[in-house]
Order: sequence, then structure tokens, then C-alpha cells
Amino acid sequence: MLGICRGRRKFLAASLTVLFVPAITWIYLFAGSFEDGKPVSLSPLESQPHSPRYTASSLRDRESLEVRMREVEEENRVLRKQLSLAQSRSPSHHRGNHSKTYSMEEGTGDSESLRAGIVAGNSSECGQQPAVEKCETIHVAIVCAGYNASRDVVTLVKSVLFHRRNPLHFHLIADAIAKQILATLFQTWMVPAVRIDFYDADELKSEVSWIPNKHYSGIYGLMKLVLTKTLPSNLERVIVLDTDITFATDIAELWAVFHKFKGQQVLGLVENQSDWYLGNLWKNHRPWPALGRGYNTGVILLLLDKLRKMKWEQMWRLTAERELMSMLSTSLADQDIFNAVIKQNPFLVYQLPCFWNVQLSDHTRSEQCYRDVSDLKVIHWNSPKKLRVKNKHVEFFRNLYLTFLEYDGNLLRRELFGCPSEADVNSENLQKQLSELDEDDLCYEFRRERFTVHRTHLYFLHYEYEPASDNTDVTLVAQLSMDRLQMLEAICKHWEGPISLALYLSDAEAQQFLRYAQGSEVLMSRHNVGYHIVYKEGQFYPVNLLRNVAMKHISTPYMFLSDIDFLPMYGLYEYLRKSVTQLDLANTKKALIVPAFETLRYRLSFPKSKAELLSMLDMGTLFTFRYHVWTKGHAPTNFAKWRTATTPYRVEWEADFEPYVVVRKDCPEYDRRFVGFGWNKVAHIMELDAQEYEFTVLPNAYMIHMPHAPSFDITKFRSNKQYRICLKTLKEEFQQDMSRHYGFAALKYLTAENNS
Repeated sequence: MLGICRGRRKFLAASLTVLFVPAITWIYLFAGSFEDGKPVSLSPLESQPHSPRYTASSLRDRESLEVRMREVEEENRVLRKQLSLAQSRSPSHHRGNHSKTYSMEEGTGDSESLRAGIVAGNSSECGQQPAVEKCETIHVAIVCAGYNASRDVVTLVKSVLFHRRNPLHFHLIADAIAKQILATLFQTWMVPAVRIDFYDADELKSEVSWIPNKHYSGIYGLMKLVLTKTLPSNLERVIVLDTDITFATDIAELWAVFHKFKGQQVLGLVENQSDWYLGNLWKNHRPWPALGRGYNTGVILLLLDKLRKMKWEQMWRLTAERELMSMLSTSLADQDIFNAVIKQNPFLVYQLPCFWNVQLSDHTRSEQCYRDVSDLKVIHWNSPKKLRVKNKHVEFFRNLYLTFLEYDGNLLRRELFGCPSEADVNSENLQKQLSELDEDDLCYEFRRERFTVHRTHLYFLHYEYEPASDNTDVTLVAQLSMDRLQMLEAICKHWEGPISLALYLSDAEAQQFLRYAQGSEVLMSRHNVGYHIVYKEGQFYPVNLLRNVAMKHISTPYMFLSDIDFLPMYGLYEYLRKSVTQLDLANTKKALIVPAFETLRYRLSFPKSKAELLSMLDMGTLFTFRYHVWTKGHAPTNFAKWRTATTPYRVEWEADFEPYVVVRKDCPEYDRRFVGFGWNKVAHIMELDAQEYEFTVLPNAYMIHMPHAPSFDITKFRSNKQYRICLKTLKEEFQQDMSRHYGFAALKYLTAENNS
């Protein structure tokens, strides 16, 4: 008896510890968020480098705060595990679950289970906590369609990856746009122990298109209804998430709740946290039938195998058909139909604790479901207002969301300890290539950059363009970093055709770019500009990788290979389309040269014609490009001849030639070994010449380079001797590769280099 009392005292002490430590933790973190008596803001505007309040110390404070949060979460996890072990060791819990686990579900179940637990007192059931095995795969399904939803999915996935300790299998029901974006993203992200499968959302449209829906999610908001039919037949259970979800805990804790389902419970849902289904929000408000307040479908636990046996497809269809006879359409998409089914069959649902889906919608009552924000596990931005929704703790929620929005995704590439990843061909090939490099080589970092896989998010903003039907359309291709962002509006004003841009940014810079673009009337009015984010990694600017990314994702038969610092002449787009036809570019291997000029003036009255440009050349307002520092780069264009030319003329390749050209989309890619400054365009033009492209100068086309501060890479080139030595080595290796590939014809490149 005395032993039992001691055991109970230990159990009580451990329980108090678990309750007390999080409270002290959050008081400590709250106090730590103050500096000199003032709260430290984590708003996106103040985190920008150009903000007056932005300092290195505030960034370090934020990072240290995140580290402390992770440490505290780990300590709490250990305490919870010790508590569960203490419970299982007590005499009344000998039959507890002793499998290898790390995550335990702490929440309450449905209200009936809670009442039963209170009546039963300290029964043996309370010690049998459900568990998730260490390397058990957690399955997550998400419906995603379009450009904006693809961005939202990335933030959701980041929050899941940040906390997870289990392998993950994402099942993405996506349209063609989202699939292209997310397939590339995950392929280049290369996160260990994460598997991605796609299911064609467009093929599922016929399953739900007969249901009128007023919700802003459109037809895709109904597709969670058909997951039993869409997902693999051998998949027994899955967590279904909306794209506007943010996790604040390990998703394995939610996965563990499946073990609490009893009887015919097949749906795990959180009660709706607004009065919507009570029908009292406004006069004549008539919602779909629901059990009480109804349930929110932003987070769903689905027991797929049991749902299939219950003939779920037939169940929801019959219910929807009957209700639509009087309701005419859904207001909240799939949620209305789920609730109508549950109203008729309340035994189907297991009510999740409300912290698994804290709903920040209009008319929300979510504040009544938690005492402190530290209790929350999943935040749901289920209002069209998103971050602008009203809630007394919205600043906390917003900062949590922004933390993951701007979090460096490269840091989530960590291996899971003790859980071997599935063999991945791309990863194995990458490791093999890197292992063949000599780490003692002074040019090792240059060589390594060639094999670096940069996380890539295609079409970061909405893109919509149908190429001209006459097969003459031309896309302007360029690349840039954050310091050239100011050129975008000017280029859009000079070039009305499609544009493909690769932007080299960090996660935080990508969000700054998004805000910049959304605040620009010029950029928002253009839907034919494809913005492709290549995320920063390594110490070099991967200029040729960026060019290749931009080149690869054009939809027109021709492309104008430009640079972001150049403004094309007004009307160049239409002029190039005519030149494509006149010079029969479709059937000949030609590279059409657009002569390049430059100004040293930041404010330039841009010439509207060739005659005006020649006048400015004579006056010294304009110059031929790089005439004073790198004459060889554009000398073969023959500017003297161009002054009087009225028809296109052919020029021959010469050493170090690097003009800006218009070519077919099937032209060779840029060589990735050249990074930063030096030889990145020269090598590409040499390759075109080796493939027998004919260089033709256009007599009435021109582009002008605008002045800017020197790039970081050209500064390194000028100041670092080893940088220049490595560039020379890479040039020689490239020429040797050309000789091996093109044989005798490539010898002229070696000769020309020696003579230059």
C-alpha cells in the first residue's frame, strides 16, 4: 500500500512538472522577446535589411529565440515520455503500450469519451497512451491547384518538416500547374525521408463538377470528398490538410490520434469555431445541416479502409443530392457535405481537441478553445483575409507563420536519426560526383558549385500566356538577384512580349520580392512574366544555372538571351518577330545579334530610333558596350558597319565574343562550370559557333546597358588572385572538352585563345 502511495506521489510530481515547465518556458520566452523594455518586433517590414531598425543583433536574437524554443520543446517531450513510463510502471497499468515511440497524444477525445473518463476516475485506460513507432511513415494528403496555393503548400510543408521526426509521404492532388511547380521544387529540395506522389486533380473534376459551389476555393474545394477513390487502395489512413495550415508541433502527435478511434469512427475532426452552422450570423442566414456547431474540414483524419467498406462514395453523394434540392449550392465546399453526412451519422466522427485546428476565420470563437497560445498545435488561416484576420493573439500567429514563410528551406534537408532514407538515384549520383572531386584542389569550391542542386520554385507568381499562333513569338530571358530588382518595371515598359526571369534569392528575399511585385501596378498588370526563384546556396552566384532555368521554362519557339541590366529599344519585340520570319530562323541555325550599347548616366532620355541613338553616340552620351574595358567582347559586331547598315549582315566568331542573341529554344544550354564573373557568356557563344550557328547582326535593333554598382563577383575577380587562376583553369578545361566533343573543328578555339 505504501509503495502504491509513493508511486502516486511520483506520478503527481511528474504531472505538475509537465504543466509547470511549459508555463515557465513561455514566461521566459515572453520576457526574452523584450529588449530595453520594448518588445522586439518580428514583422516582415522590420526584418528587411534596408529597414532602419534592422540590425545584426536583432537577427541573432530571433535566431536564438528559435533555438531556445526547439530546446524547450525537446525537454517537454522527454518529460512527457517519462510521465508515460511512470504511468505504465504503476500496478494498474501493466498492460500499457511499450512499443518504441517518441510522440504521445496529450489531448482529449470526443465529449462522450471525456465524460466517460471523468466518471470512471483513474481507470487503466488513461495509462495506455497511443504511440507512433520511430520510423513509421506518416501519410499526408493535400489538394493544391494554381500558383498561389503552391506557395502556401511550401509554407505548410516547412512547418511540418521543422518539427517532424518521422518519414513523411505527401499525397498531392494537384492540377497541371501545381504539379509542375511542386514536382520541380521537391526534386531540387532533396529532403531525406520524404516521398511525394501526385494525383491529377483535373481528372477528378467530373466527380464533383455537378455540385454548385460558392466558396472561393472553387471546384478544387470539393475534392477531399473523393480521396477514398483517389488515393491508393492499400493506404489505410491519411491526414488531410488545407494549404492554409501552419503546424506548431510534430505531426506524429496528430497521427497517434488514429489509435483512439473506436467502433465506427472513421473521421477525426475539430468542431467548427464559429456560429456559421447555428444559422444566427445574420438575418435569413440558412446554412447546411450540421451537428451542433458542425465540424471544420481544414484538418481531417481519414480511416480510408473503413470508409471504403462503408461505401463512403455512395453515402456522401446521396446526401449531397438530397440537400442540394433545397440548398441549391454549397457555401463552404466539401465542409458542408461532410457535415450533412455527420448530421445523419454522428457515430462516424471522432472529435479532435480544438488545438488541432485553431481557426482564424471571420466570426471565430477560437479564443475560447485555449488558455494560452503555448497550448496550440495547428493554426488554420481559413479566412479570405488570411494574415489580416482579427484575433487578440493574431500577432503571435502571424509571427509564427512568417517564421516558416522566411525560414531557410535548405536547413530542413537533415537526415532522420536512425531512419534510413529510401535509395534515391539523384542523391546517389550527386554523392558519387562530389566524391570524385579532390577536396585539396585549390579550385574545389568552383568545381563543387557545378554539382550543387539549388532548390527551385517555378512560376512564383501567376503566369498566363498563350504564344502567338504564327510561330514567331519571342521570350526575353534574363537572370537577377535582389540588387537588380529595380530594373523589372523598366524592362516591362520596354518589352511587351513574354519574359522568363530566374531570380537568385534567399527564402526571406523571396517574400520581399513578392511584396514588391504585389505592390507594383506595372508588374501586377503583366501576366506574361514568369518568375522562377532559385534559392541561394553556396558562395558563388550560379549565373549560368539561372540562365538555364529561365531558358528551360519558355513557351515560345524563340528566345532573346539578354541580361537584366539592359533595356531593349522600344518596339524590339515586334521587330524580332518580323526578323525571325524574314531570316527563316525556323529552318536555319542562326543567332541574331542585337547590338549592345551603354550609358554612364543614371537618368537617360532613351533614344526612340536608330538615328537618335547614333546622334547620342556622336555626342558621347552613349558608347558601344564595354568599349573601354573589354573591347573584344563585342568588337566582331562591327559597329562601324552597323551605323550605315540597312540589311542584316553576317559576322564571324572571334575569341572572347559575347553578343546578346536571339535563337531557337532548342539551342544548347550554358555551361554550369562558370559561376560568378568571367567567361559565362563567352563559352556559350563558342558552343553555338561549334554547332555551326551563323551569327547575323540586325541593322535596326539595339539595347542599352544601364549603370549600376559593381557586383560582388566582379569585385572578387579583381581582388582575388586565386579566383582568376581558377577561372583560367576552368577555361582551359572547357576548351579541352570542346576539342573532345567537336574534334578537329574545335582546334581553332585553342589557336584563337593563344593568339589573343
